[in-house]
Amino acid sequence: MRVAQFHAKLKDTRTDFLHKLSTEIINENQVIVLEDLNVSGMMKNRKLSRTISDLGWRTFRTFLEGKAEKYGRDFRIISRWEPTYQVCSNCGFKGGKLDLQVREWECLNCGAKHDRDENAAINILVAGGQSETLNGRGGKRNPPPSPPRRGARGVGAAVNVSGALRQQNVNSPRSYGSVGIPVPSGRGGCQKL
Repeated sequence: MRVAQFHAKLKDTRTDFLHKLSTEIINENQVIVLEDLNVSGMMKNRKLSRTISDLGWRTFRTFLEGKAEKYGRDFRIISRWEPTYQVCSNCGFKGGKLDLQVREWECLNCGAKHDRDENAAINILVAGGQSETLNGRGGKRNPPPSPPRRGARGVGAAVNVSGALRQQNVNSPRSYGSVGIPVPSGRGGCQKL
């Protein structure tokens, strides 16, 4: 009986957290962009399966979809086949498949250094249709905003990237947070600002 009560409490705690997080995301953003991940395929990886099953990704997505409709927010899903982590968010060059252990990489075309998750977050934002990739004359892409320093303080909007809250300078002309555009995590999770 005690085990059943423990599991019920754990389920309620997880559901409560997902409700609060989805409500916060919906209240703070007009557009939410998620990547459609192959969760069943990811569950076949024995090292990740328990963690993935504990997260409740499908439940979270369902909460976001429902609340987005209820509050009139734009909710978008991009294809799982979009090469979000392989494409340089600075110049658009497609580098190739990266091993999961590779967390940072350098673009062979422009030399920009990228964190895998932050680069994917910017590419998901672009794929979701919330960022111009070409200027009015068909020129090159504008470079993405530089990631804020760890522990930076000041006026800014919190950006959830790679599982850590960071401050984004709202005075920067290219700051995604300054215009209320969500910055996705790159792992198929929420697009949180």
